[in-house]
Amino acid sequence: MKIGLFFGSYNPIHTGHLIIANYMANHTNLDKVWLVVSPHNPLKEKKDLIQVYDRLEMAKLAIDDTQNISVSDVELKLAQPSYTIDTLTLLKEIYPEHQFVLIMGSDNLKSFKKWKNYELILRDYHIYVYPRPGFANSDLENHPSITITETPLMELSSTFIRKSIAENKDVKFFLPDEVINFIESKGLYK
Repeated sequence: MKIGLFFGSYNPIHTGHLIIANYMANHTNLDKVWLVVSPHNPLKEKKDLIQVYDRLEMAKLAIDDTQNISVSDVELKLAQPSYTIDTLTLLKEIYPEHQFVLIMGSDNLKSFKKWKNYELILRDYHIYVYPRPGFANSDLENHPSITITETPLMELSSTFIRKSIAENKDVKFFLPDEVINFIESKGLYK
């Protein structure tokens, strides 16, 4: 099975994430997409992250009843901060029958050479890249392991949503209703 790994903090998961995952699962040659909830991205600040199990639960609520998209907690089993190459190595050991493909935004492709063992990732894995506003023309775009997709352009960000919630602004339609209910019930991002 060909599985796309869509890594993210999902702090919180939002409609933009779900549109990208849905596009990858239904408009590419991937059989499934796994949303890999990352406890801590080593290239980002940890101070704004809420508890990882709350982010994991929101991701599960967001994709409930979706057949070809699921949530993975594999990075919770690894040392922190988590590095993609370590996650890929572990997944290959657990699921040798699957072929794994990375899903990333063009913003991440731009900084990809800062990733731990990025050369090994490029050598051993394929990467499907979706467009992000203001991030185009990476020197890696023409690499044989990179596929630039025609995923709809998403300008929605978790930062915008966290700020909106903190300012008591309505976030309906930016998040699934189940995720909004979860955030409100726990008083998150206030």
